[in-house]
Amino acid sequence: MPDRELEEMCHSNDGIVVRETFDRIGDKWTLLVVGMLAAGPLRFTQLRHQVPGISQRMLTRTVRHLERDGLLTRTAYPEVPPRVEYELTALGQGLLPPVRALAEWALANSLQVEEHRRAYDHSEAQPSATPPQPQQ
Repeated sequence: MPDRELEEMCHSNDGIVVRETFDRIGDKWTLLVVGMLAAGPLRFTQLRHQVPGISQRMLTRTVRHLERDGLLTRTAYPEVPPRVEYELTALGQGLLPPVRALAEWALANSLQVEEHRRAYDHSEAQPSATPPQPQQ
């Protein structure tokens, strides 16, 4: 997509939709949960073990948001003990190609990003030659 189209999309009413979508999928846990469900349905405890560092509360919240948005389904089986499985819907499956592309970009560029962070942090730690001017 040409840059001009992206700029127009961000400034139009579509920008609201784009921001809401990025807000949903761009949180700390959503992409990891979606990625773990790419291989097929998982029980809650399996999902929790496969997403390192996620608390039970955050996983519950994340899967509820994804279910509300139609990206996954929750199936409760009438068994003792109760069994609940989560699975990506067709809509959720459609999210996988851009998620994979973003993950591949992150892995391919992580060293460069880290170098830029170190350089930036180093330059910010140096005292500036001229004191900042007061704003008027």
